[in-house]
Amino acid sequence: MSRMPDQPEPDDRDVDRRTLLRVAGVGGVIVAGAPVLAACGGTSSAGGTASGPAPGSSLQVPVASVPVGSGVIADGTVVAQPAAGTFLAFDGTCPHQGCVVSAIQGDLVICPCHGSTFSLKDGSVQQGPAQQGLAKRTATVKGDQVVVS
Repeated sequence: MSRMPDQPEPDDRDVDRRTLLRVAGVGGVIVAGAPVLAACGGTSSAGGTASGPAPGSSLQVPVASVPVGSGVIADGTVVAQPAAGTFLAFDGTCPHQGCVVSAIQGDLVICPCHGSTFSLKDGSVQQGPAQQGLAKRTATVKGDQVVVS
């Protein structure tokens, strides 16, 4: 390639167009992929952040809001009533990658990040990739409230 007389001498620091586009493309992939990677971390925006009441505090859920044979998710905690008058609670943090569970379908608790499912009866894994069940919490009925600590 010949140079015109008024062009400056090439410099080792000069970047050609192809290299510039390649670097910009890699940077764009990294920026675009950040939200996806965040969903795999311990504090997913898709599933929320760390769940449950703060240490030393408790969560109260009205008994009437917990259907028999199913449950509810409140403040990152799963409160279930697998049989009439029997209340259970589980930490809603999926042990696979730390996402917070987001739905209850029938007697299953669903993690939105990778599809793990857990039993409402005991918190056990029904479908992975999670290898461990949901951590059990203490649920006590006081008046018309289920108190989870």
